[in-house]
Amino acid sequence: MSWQVYVDSNLLGSGKIKRAAILGQKGGVWAISSGYNLSLDEQKAAIAAFSKPAEVQASGIRLGGQKFFTLQCNERSVYGKKAADGCVLVKTKQAILIAEYVAPIQAPEATPIVEGLADYLINANY
Repeated sequence: MSWQVYVDSNLLGSGKIKRAAILGQKGGVWAISSGYNLSLDEQKAAIAAFSKPAEVQASGIRLGGQKFFTLQCNERSVYGKKAADGCVLVKTKQAILIAEYVAPIQAPEATPIVEGLADYLINANY
């Protein structure tokens, strides 16, 4: 399976997502958009966010060197905001989807794209 196709076609190809990555829940970058850099600490924090939602809610999440204020965090999804931009992280059975959108795109436009891909991957046992 080529994970890069999901980043390039499903997320970036929507025109609503600016930067995206798919991480394995056990670590490692499975796919990432060109020029998007997630440090090892940012990757670890993204994976851990789903097991420590209260911590992420209190301190926010850092992606690509930017800190996002956490709007919502639970065991499936993390939604963040930085000025007019935002991020969506969704956990599947084996992966973590990470997506960033930039203004004028708003959360109601970007979130269903990421959540929809997550649902598809969950149904495919990923």
